[in-house]
Amino acid sequence: MKGLIKYSGNPVLSAQNIPYNSSLVFNAGVTKYNGKYIMVFRNDYGFFPGGQKDKGTNIGVAFSDDGLNWETQPTPWIEIKDDPEISRFYDPRLTVIDGRCYMCFAVDTEHGVRGGVAVTDDFDSYEILSMSTPDNRNMVLFPEKIKGNFIRLERPFPEYGRGYKERFDIWMSESPDCRYWGDTRLVLGTEDVPFANSKIGPGAPPVKTSAGWLTTFHAVWKHEDKLLKGWETSDWRKEYYGGLALLDLDDPSKVIGIYKEPLLKAEHEYEIDGFRGSVIFPGGMILEDDGEVKIYYGAADTFEAVATADVNYLISLCK
Repeated sequence: MKGLIKYSGNPVLSAQNIPYNSSLVFNAGVTKYNGKYIMVFRNDYGFFPGGQKDKGTNIGVAFSDDGLNWETQPTPWIEIKDDPEISRFYDPRLTVIDGRCYMCFAVDTEHGVRGGVAVTDDFDSYEILSMSTPDNRNMVLFPEKIKGNFIRLERPFPEYGRGYKERFDIWMSESPDCRYWGDTRLVLGTEDVPFANSKIGPGAPPVKTSAGWLTTFHAVWKHEDKLLKGWETSDWRKEYYGGLALLDLDDPSKVIGIYKEPLLKAEHEYEIDGFRGSVIFPGGMILEDDGEVKIYYGAADTFEAVATADVNYLISLCK
């Protein structure tokens, strides 16, 4: 079984590949749809070492025939302008369900962070199906309905309810129509992850295997005794890892296996030295017909990268 290999050509997408104003390209959703690999990425502009100027965020689209070499569309797809309530739209996640492409996303508003679900058939127009109450984000949809319902993982962040500590966990909700969500229950707590002392949250949309739903997540370790590299601040201390778990096929709120070590951690320059150094954030996962799994992840909040592994190897880690 092939272990995890980070692509030698990483990063696969960065600001230099974008034909419009761009500083940071990361936290993309990636899927295969109508015979093409599709990446919908977060594009931040106006950010640079030592400061920011005229900064903003939009959403771009890129296409690929092999999942490694990407052609970016000439203009941003989604950009929020002149909205008195919403300041930005970011961190997209893509899931194909019943032949349509669904996109989870986050928006910053004047009254808190909200998570949303939209659907598109052409990556030109899109329809927003639902928006959460604050504060919730990092939502991902499962690629098929379970017992007739849409299923999503999510990461609410209740500071008051958690004693004003950054101790956020992974939850699951269900919906009959992708508009109205409920039956919410806990999936994984921060205390269950040995390499997280701050928070965890969903990563890429899960993929179905015979052993269970293979699921990535992000996990944060906040260092009290050392500083990490980062353009943003001289006091950056949060190291982000990519974790891996296996969820029950019939009831994904049940964790049936978890890898007790980080699957992905910052090792290379493009993962360590950027806007926020030592940040790994998985956002896309594709299971190929030959058993290879492609895991796409944001690196240092600056680049988009990919790693590959055999699906049976990943399952074995969780067991």
